[in-house]
Amino acid sequence: MGKIIAVLVVLAAAGGIAAWVVAGKAPGPVIEITEPAVIGQTGTLAVTITTPRGALVSLDVRLEQDGMSFPVWSLATGEASALLRDGENTVRLTQPLGKRLYPDLKAGLAQVSVTAVRPVLFGYREATGSASREIEVRLTPPQVGALSQFHYVNHGGSEAVVYRVNPADAESGVRVGEHEYPGFPASGAGIATSDPGLRVVFFALLWDQDVGTPITLFARDSLGNEGAAGFDHRVFAKTFRTSRITIDDGFLSRVVPAILQNSTDFQVDDPSDLLASYLRINRDMRRENNAAIAALATETSPEILWQGAFKQMINTAVESGFADQRTYLHDGEEIDRQVHLGFDLASTVAAPVLAANRGRVVHAGWLGIYGNCVILDHGMGLQSLYAHLSSIEIGMGDVVEVDHQLGRSGATGLAGGDHLHFTMLLNGNAVTPIDWWSAQWVEDRVLRKFREAEGL
Repeated sequence: MGKIIAVLVVLAAAGGIAAWVVAGKAPGPVIEITEPAVIGQTGTLAVTITTPRGALVSLDVRLEQDGMSFPVWSLATGEASALLRDGENTVRLTQPLGKRLYPDLKAGLAQVSVTAVRPVLFGYREATGSASREIEVRLTPPQVGALSQFHYVNHGGSEAVVYRVNPADAESGVRVGEHEYPGFPASGAGIATSDPGLRVVFFALLWDQDVGTPITLFARDSLGNEGAAGFDHRVFAKTFRTSRITIDDGFLSRVVPAILQNSTDFQVDDPSDLLASYLRINRDMRRENNAAIAALATETSPEILWQGAFKQMINTAVESGFADQRTYLHDGEEIDRQVHLGFDLASTVAAPVLAANRGRVVHAGWLGIYGNCVILDHGMGLQSLYAHLSSIEIGMGDVVEVDHQLGRSGATGLAGGDHLHFTMLLNGNAVTPIDWWSAQWVEDRVLRKFREAEGL
């Protein structure tokens, strides 16, 4: 019996040794570096690691160039949540790369190296796998330059620039302070050209921006490399009117319940407290509505849909102008301050409201403080807004010609009486309609530049 036990011990030991030896020859994790091929100021590393049950002892990623080594990510120090499971045996790692994170990177070739270790034989041994990929560091910014001349900007108003960008697929446009206005292919403006880099952009100096706000062309490629260029421009300062508006209880009882009833997603603490509810509407709902309007800028056409100057509603008196600085009073006390970003145009009750120019309907329905509202897209970021309507007679997606009836004027939303609230929008920002109502402005500021760009 003793001999049998001894034999079993020897066999077990031999089996353990064999298992140990075999484990030492086990393959390491399989690593695939799927991205990037090129990085610039920015970039994204994407790595796939295949290992039984997704188990890893360690994972280290480094970026190397000209003898320099930059640690990118390590399982020992990094967030384990960065590793995403993709099936039973696969994990993925995505990490940002680029010169913004590693300032010592230079243009040229670099290498990403990944080393992964998995447990073998119940964790008593380990198996290592590694992979590397050569990548290009590209730091040359795109080139951009204006071709049109004589750019004059009214404070709160619009302007147009014809420019060239290289490479043609770079994101580009005009930056005014923190606001960016995207450019569009010049062919969308009817400019005959064989140059794929020729662009048109409309931009604005908003009413609340300083007249000295920097205005530059920009171009940015997919790697985060960015070029910029100045262009000749002159800004004309404007003085915006101030006004005082008294809010009485009759007004509150008329508008507040109707707005809340039609705006079911907007909640107030106590609907019966009309003044407190009005202040929430005038402040918070106004901000939400303007954000919704700004979001519609993404639905703009890359082609100009309008033709010639825009039309002001006929036979109307101007009750309020663009960027009027309003102080609101109740029982003789100041309760709020807001800015009126449009023109209030009064005519007869339920007067026909006509399209100011050709465009496509991107909103037709209730919009909070604006009541029943229509927004037309005219292409290349330019839109027009018609608010406080008593009725709407068109539908979403309709393409309407100038003078097509959109509805009738009314007093829905935050309106003190029957009128049309009208404004122009550029990339979601309210701009004065005065420019666009002027045939001379449209000819000199826009159409002249388009003609001069023919054949460039």
